[in-house]
Amino acid sequence: MWFIVPFFALYVVFLLTPIILGVVTSLFNTSLAGGTGEFVGLDNYRELLSDDAVSSSAGNTLTFTLFSTPFLIVVALVMALLTHRNMPARWLFRLAYFMPFLVPVTVVTMVWTWMLGTDFGFFNGILDRVGIGPINWLGEPTAAMVSVIMVTVWWTVGFNYLLYLAALQGIPEEVYEASAIDGASARQQLFRITLPLLKRTTGLILVLQLIASLKVFDQIYLLTQGGPNFATRPILEYIYDVGFTGLRIGYSSAISYAFFFVILVIALVQLKLFSRREGSA
Repeated sequence: MWFIVPFFALYVVFLLTPIILGVVTSLFNTSLAGGTGEFVGLDNYRELLSDDAVSSSAGNTLTFTLFSTPFLIVVALVMALLTHRNMPARWLFRLAYFMPFLVPVTVVTMVWTWMLGTDFGFFNGILDRVGIGPINWLGEPTAAMVSVIMVTVWWTVGFNYLLYLAALQGIPEEVYEASAIDGASARQQLFRITLPLLKRTTGLILVLQLIASLKVFDQIYLLTQGGPNFATRPILEYIYDVGFTGLRIGYSSAISYAFFFVILVIALVQLKLFSRREGSA
């Protein structure tokens, strides 16, 4: 018990207590302008159900998650398969694939803001050379969401790549040698050996990626500030705007805990589905 006490004390002070205080705050009309605010019960939660900004921000978050997650899984798997093979300078490709994940988000957004620039951007320069007009990558709703997804994939795919690479290295070579003796082609080895043995890793990456994508904030806030016309504003940015710009801490706390409940339900459903699949297998 004495070994547990230091961790438990830190857990209570820095995690459990803020969670309880946040729930209590969501029941009050608390403002950063001063005062504790009056008790409003569940009024903050009722308000968020009819708040159009909440639904639009949640829709943007869902759109980002649905379109970015498949790319972050497939691209990571392809990169891992390529660098797992014996090839010249394999270490260099592994380093290059993982390196963007180590770059701070401020540097990432600074570089990509220049590359996506309308007048002197790298991508518009290429489009101009092939006779296609410039695209306002960060100024049009659809293009802005595509830009955010593209930046996110480039920046964070290295983590998923590392998990896949570690899983591939855990597959015994004897399995491939035995299948080759039996006449299995490279394609058959991929679809009948490699991918089935990566199911657990894919399930783990899917869960982690969905949770991370639902909590997107940094790159969108730095690239587009949620624009144009709030077309890319995620739910966390709206919570930030309500709490620190609108000064409504009570209402922002209510939105936060409603969003936390949604993420918790998604995580539990995924855990249940994967446990059933493993049990049936």
